[in-house]
Amino acid sequence: MTNNDFESILKKCNLSKKEFATLCDLPYPTLMNWVKADKTPNWVKSWLENYIKAQKYDKIKDLIKDDL
Repeated sequence: MTNNDFESILKKCNLSKKEFATLCDLPYPTLMNWVKADKTPNWVKSWLENYIKAQKYDKIKDLIKDDL
């Protein structure tokens, strides 16, 4: 995944690079090395996809909880 793809998905998730690094327990300079190389590790895309699904699940769960 290119840096543009990575930043686009982060924006979709409402995450900054620092927030992503914190959530993944990743040193921020490591993430910045990805930016310089314009390539992210393979696991990042699936991690972000799962993060998006989890956010949707949490919204649904909150809606259901409010109705009870």
